[in-house]
Amino acid sequence: MHTIVYVEIFIYLLAMLGVGIYFSKKDLSHNDYFLGGNKLPGWALAFSERATGESAYMFLGAIGFIYVAGLSGIWILSGMLLGVVASWLFLSKRFMTEQQKYKVNSLTDYIAVKFPKHADIIRWLASAVMVLFFVCYLAAQFSGMGKTIYSFSGLNITWGTIIIGAIIIAYSCMGGFMSVVWTDTIQSFLMLISFIIVPIAAYMEIQHQGLSISTELANMGNGADSWVGGLNGLALGAMLFTNLSWFFGWLGGQPQLSSRFMAITTEKERITGRNMAIIWTLIVYVGAFLSAIFASTLYKQGSIEDPEMILPHMVFEILPPWVAGIIVAGILAAIMSTASSQLLVITTSISEDIIHKTLRWNVSSKKLVHLSRLVAVISGIVGIIISLKSGSVIYNLVSFAWAGIGNTFSVVILLIFFWKRVSGIGVIATIVVGFISAIAWSLSPMEAIVSAKAATFFICLIVGVIVSLVCPDKEQEQIKV
Repeated sequence: MHTIVYVEIFIYLLAMLGVGIYFSKKDLSHNDYFLGGNKLPGWALAFSERATGESAYMFLGAIGFIYVAGLSGIWILSGMLLGVVASWLFLSKRFMTEQQKYKVNSLTDYIAVKFPKHADIIRWLASAVMVLFFVCYLAAQFSGMGKTIYSFSGLNITWGTIIIGAIIIAYSCMGGFMSVVWTDTIQSFLMLISFIIVPIAAYMEIQHQGLSISTELANMGNGADSWVGGLNGLALGAMLFTNLSWFFGWLGGQPQLSSRFMAITTEKERITGRNMAIIWTLIVYVGAFLSAIFASTLYKQGSIEDPEMILPHMVFEILPPWVAGIIVAGILAAIMSTASSQLLVITTSISEDIIHKTLRWNVSSKKLVHLSRLVAVISGIVGIIISLKSGSVIYNLVSFAWAGIGNTFSVVILLIFFWKRVSGIGVIATIVVGFISAIAWSLSPMEAIVSAKAATFFICLIVGVIVSLVCPDKEQEQIKV
């Protein structure tokens, strides 16, 4: 491996650590630590939201899936794109105004203050569910880091995971939301550059070798050259519904994303962020899809032991070392941005929602920041341990967490935003049923027919509506919008 690659990766990691050190020297209040204290520009929050939303899943899991599936893999990205656009168009403004109205620092806290009679149990339940699923989500990111480091350096996956994990824990716990957003912004630019360079370079390589994309896809078999995977009837409907079901998880239920909306200060900043986020997503998703399809053309199935590592493999084969180093930094950026945000969600759930708001520990703002840093370190270490012990692939871990968190809390948020009759008991029932159904459905034979990412959303929606109608709140029990 060329020295320049190591130098570029080292500079990138040093820069991320430097941002954390810079903000650790600031006199941060707990509002600054958890939500940026309304001091961050809309464009930075947009780039942070996008970098956080795309993770090891995009660079490794999704590209690996499309590399194997062929053209039909586009439906996964289509579902995600629809979700991203919907969240910025229809939910971002509501999140911004609601945060300014209630002065909350987390998604859990917002849900709780809407139902004061049930606030404590909502905080306990929501925080417990988020911590459980986000530890799995965090482990998926750490797993992706270890694989990526191994792919270009040969460094033992365990040591690669520990080293990069330690850097993420360090800058996240030092600067909290402030350092996470600014590191995300840098990482977002790296991701954008990566998905512009890679498909162009891959297409040039295809032309150089005189290959035919359509022919190679046809030779793959299993409907790889068909936009619907060669399916029809019920099988086609199930495939489309399952892949498009990623849409539901974007509808306000991901706390690491909704916190970016909550941190926006003005309508002008929100519109700027919305436009940048949608353009960024279009470029990255198109680039990711083309990269995977071009990889299917260049590398026959089975030539790569782990399909999730096809992108790093292709990058080092077709790009000059100094460019490959930038792309690898982009892959690490995607993983690190998501991991740091997920770590912050876990930290906020424990220190702010449970210790500060539910247990009502009477501590100063500065002591709460110190406590949050300690929680971040412990949570990060637990995530690393689970990552090293888990044999699950990135796609499965992310899909599992997506159903448990995104779908469950998307239903809660949509009901609160758009249905005045939702009750505190209805919200509690939705969270409990979402937690149980995500696990039970993922482990049942039904998962092979309809993904838990779709099933959980509709199960939660039905339960939330029925229980709210059966057990309505009295007028004074819910704070009206």
